[in-house]
Amino acid sequence: FIRDVSAYFKLVFLGMIICVSLVGNLLVSMLVLRDRTLHKAPYFFLLDLCLADAVRSAACFPFVLVSVHNSSAWTYSPLSCKVVAFMAVLFCFHAAFMLFCVAVTRYLAIAHHRFYAKRMTIWTCAAIICMVWTLAVAMAFPPVFDVGTYKFIRDEDQCIFEHRYLKTNDTLGFMLMLAVVVLATHGFYAKLLLFEYRHRKMKPVQLVPAISQNWTFHGPGATGQAAANWIAGFGRGPMPPTLLGIRQNLHNQHRRLLGMEEVRSERRLGRMFYTITLLFLVLWAPYIIACFWRVFVKSCSIPHQYLSITVWMSFAQAAVNPIFCLLLNEDLRKVLRAHLPTYWRTKQHLPQDEAYCIM
Repeated sequence: FIRDVSAYFKLVFLGMIICVSLVGNLLVSMLVLRDRTLHKAPYFFLLDLCLADAVRSAACFPFVLVSVHNSSAWTYSPLSCKVVAFMAVLFCFHAAFMLFCVAVTRYLAIAHHRFYAKRMTIWTCAAIICMVWTLAVAMAFPPVFDVGTYKFIRDEDQCIFEHRYLKTNDTLGFMLMLAVVVLATHGFYAKLLLFEYRHRKMKPVQLVPAISQNWTFHGPGATGQAAANWIAGFGRGPMPPTLLGIRQNLHNQHRRLLGMEEVRSERRLGRMFYTITLLFLVLWAPYIIACFWRVFVKSCSIPHQYLSITVWMSFAQAAVNPIFCLLLNEDLRKVLRAHLPTYWRTKQHLPQDEAYCIM
C-alpha cells in the first residue's frame, strides 16, 4: 500500500512538472520570439534555456512516468534506454554550460559595457549557443559507447549514469566537470558582485552637450569636448569639422556610455539569471552529492527516500525557470500583458464594481 501511494504521488508530481514546464517555457519562448524589444543577447540565451527545458520535459520525463507506472521497471529496449539517458545528460550539461556563459556575459555587460555592446551581436549569441550545445554533446556522447555506461537505475526510475566505486568507475570525470562548471559560474557572479561593491561610490559620467552653432571652439587649443560628445551621441547640430573626414557607422551613431537606467536594467537581468543559476545549484546539488557518495564510498547504501527526493528535485528544475523569469523580469511581464487577449486587458482596467457586473 505504501509503495502504491508513493508511486501515485510520483506520478502526480511529475505530471505537474511536465505541464508547468511545457506551458511556462513555451510561453516565455513565445514572448521572446514575438516581441522585438526582447531581441537582445540575454533573452536569446534565455530562449535557448527555455526551449531546452521544454524538450527535456517532453522527451525524457514521459519515460520516467511509464517506469513509475510499471513498478520501477524499464519496458523498452536497451538502445532506447541509452538514447533517453543521452538526452537527460545532454540537457543537464547544456544548462550548466549555458549558465556559465550567461555569467560571463553578465560580468562583461557591467564591467566592460562598451566591449559587450560592440561585440555581443546576434551572430556572437548564435556562436555561443552552438558552442554550448557542442560541449554538451561532447560530454553526453561517450557513455553511448559504454564509457561511463548508461543504464536503467531502478532506485531513480530513469536511465542515467551507472555510478560505481572509484576503482571500477568511469563516470567521475563527467561529475567533476559538472561540479567545476557550476562552481566557476558562481565565481563569475561573485566577481561581478565584488566589482559593483568596489564601484558603488563612483558617479556616472556626465557628458554635457556643446552649446554652439558654428563650432568655434574646435582647432588648436580646443579640449575636444564637442567631438567627444558628438561621438558619444550627445552632439547637437552638424558634425564637427574635425570629424568630417571620419566615416561614421550609422548603427552605432547614437551609442553612448552606460547610463543609470541601463545599469539598472543590466542589474535586473543579472539578478534574474543568478536566481536561475542558484536554483540550478539548489535543485541539482543533493543529487550530485549522492553521485559522489556512490563513487567515493565503497559499498555505500544511500537511503531510497533521499535518492528519490533528490531525483525529483532535479526534475523540478525544468519547471521553475519560467516561473521565476516572469516574477523577476518586468520586461517579460509587460510583454505578457501586451499580448493578453483584449477581453482580459479590458477587464483588468475596469473598476471593481463593473468587473463584478461582467462576471
